Amino acid sequence: MTHPIAGDGPLTGIRILDFSRVLSGPIAGRNLHDLGADVIKVEPPEGDLVRFAQPKVGSISLYYAQQNTGKRNISLDLRHPDAPELVGRLAETVDVVLENYRPGVMDRLGIGWDALAARNPRLIMASISGYGQTGRWRDRRAYAVVIHAEMGLIEAGARWRADAAGTPETTVELQDGMSHADVYAGLHLTSAILAALFQRERTGVGQWVEVDMAEALLHANDFTHWDLAPTDPGDYRPTLAPPYTPIVRTGAGPSIVIAGDPAGPGLLERYAAAMQQPELLDDPRFALAQRRAHRADLIATIEAWTLTFTNLDELEAILATENLPMGIVRSPGAAARSEWSIERGAVVDVDDRQGSTVGIPEAPWRFSGATTGAHGVPAYRGEHNREVLRELLDVDDATLERWESGGLLSARVPR
Repeated sequence: MTHPIAGDGPLTGIRILDFSRVLSGPIAGRNLHDLGADVIKVEPPEGDLVRFAQPKVGSISLYYAQQNTGKRNISLDLRHPDAPELVGRLAETVDVVLENYRPGVMDRLGIGWDALAARNPRLIMASISGYGQTGRWRDRRAYAVVIHAEMGLIEAGARWRADAAGTPETTVELQDGMSHADVYAGLHLTSAILAALFQRERTGVGQWVEVDMAEALLHANDFTHWDLAPTDPGDYRPTLAPPYTPIVRTGAGPSIVIAGDPAGPGLLERYAAAMQQPELLDDPRFALAQRRAHRADLIATIEAWTLTFTNLDELEAILATENLPMGIVRSPGAAARSEWSIERGAVVDVDDRQGSTVGIPEAPWRFSGATTGAHGVPAYRGEHNREVLRELLDVDDATLERWESGGLLSARVPR
């Protein structure tokens, strides 16, 4: 489905200067754009790293398109001696400057918070870093996989899987393929920017807000308290926490996950009722004190039952009678192509700049009184140099040509 924006969004009239790259910052920028803001991406001459990610359609990376569709694009060399003055002038015309460089980089470039706020007291600067703008880890390099290790995502997953399987703990586990730290930091920064804009409406003064990937991921772990509070090693862990919820095969082909650990207090009764196997409650292996030790046998018993089903709607209805939610194990592509996705408009088609369209995930919110969502096209590097600088700074052609010939501005726009 196509989803052209039809009216004002909640942030119509807000302008963002987006220096961010790859994922954590760009996802915040896309959120703000989908809410109606004019987001101007500032890209270096070498291009955002994800422009080179496969697959591509023509010269547009689909990874780039997912995070940057609709943003206008200017490309300037921040190492050029004239860059600080140009960025300073642009900062006078915008509401938010967004960046995810390592701490200190913006200051070294002459475009840090102090320099820009002096020119625009209403400015909000929004920064994402790996470990924060202060503290002993401030200058460490950080990508999502590193943060996942440092903040316990890998170890906790290994520990829980070992506990669920009754095997010794090991931290030698694979990443799960999603950049949690980047995405969560981008979402938190979106919230911080919105709050700062709201506060500015009351005070008339901007501020600097910062989020770091490490704290965002630590905050996202709803079981961090297990390691912070003294607990008895025998205490039972929450019954809805992965990986205690069973993943079992079905006769229909796909596997399913059932939300509820059958070894937990009060949960086996629900399974026994749904399966019409009350004798499970009398099996000495499945007495409450023994269930954790015999979880594998219990899961095998449940799977023997689910394998008898070739109709997953029927299976889900039976489990629902006992308040046991069920989900089919799908690939991201299968989820995006599902009937639910089509009905909800969870995937939106955007212009691929080659005469066709490509699908990207739609913004997940819906407003009753505003138009939101992905709109526009994924821009080429420097595509809007002249448009933006004429509009915001009233720059004449002679100046633009001088900046282009001198290397301050550049572009890569296919003929």
